[in-house]
Amino acid sequence: MEGIIVRRVIPSDNSCLFNAVGYIMDHDKNKSPELRQVIAATVASDPMKYNEAFLGKPNGEYCAWILDSEKWGGAIELSILADYYGREIAAYDIQTTRCDLYGQDRQYSERVMLIYDGLHYDSLAMSPFEGAPEEFDQTIFGVQKDRTIGPAERLALNLVKEQNSKRSYTDTSRFTLRCGVCQIGVVGQKEAVEHAQSTGHVNFQEFR
Repeated sequence: MEGIIVRRVIPSDNSCLFNAVGYIMDHDKNKSPELRQVIAATVASDPMKYNEAFLGKPNGEYCAWILDSEKWGGAIELSILADYYGREIAAYDIQTTRCDLYGQDRQYSERVMLIYDGLHYDSLAMSPFEGAPEEFDQTIFGVQKDRTIGPAERLALNLVKEQNSKRSYTDTSRFTLRCGVCQIGVVGQKEAVEHAQSTGHVNFQEFR
């Protein structure tokens, strides 16, 4: 019985990646502190693999950084969480409609799905019908012999393409942000990062 793919919105609190993963893995949107600990422990346990070149900062510094609830997660964290749970994580990017698959080299037998708008991660789930309660969500899908997850994959891509056509994403190379501390305006992720590095300010709001 085929249902519909729905986007389950995760609060925008800098921990959306972790809470979105918590929801699709454990139906729990408050897993961020626990999953940040998992990532820090994994990175600390293998300084050879997780070296400064890989992490972009020294191992110990990264571990302290990822435990800070103000800091965002990305590709490194998703690859670690895929291995931690033993499931593939598919992250759909609305702007490019690309799907980045984490853990695919491990031949895991199950997959979960996220959707990303350039700044924020939400969870994707299969719901029996529009408006069905979240407890009916299916978030874990069996990977078939052809390494797809059957109809759910097509439905997910359709949802991503629909969001793309509505321009429901933030172009991080051109978006405009205002620093919440000193109110200065910056354009794009690069300027935001440079401002954060020079001032220590990390509280940005998007404005148009």
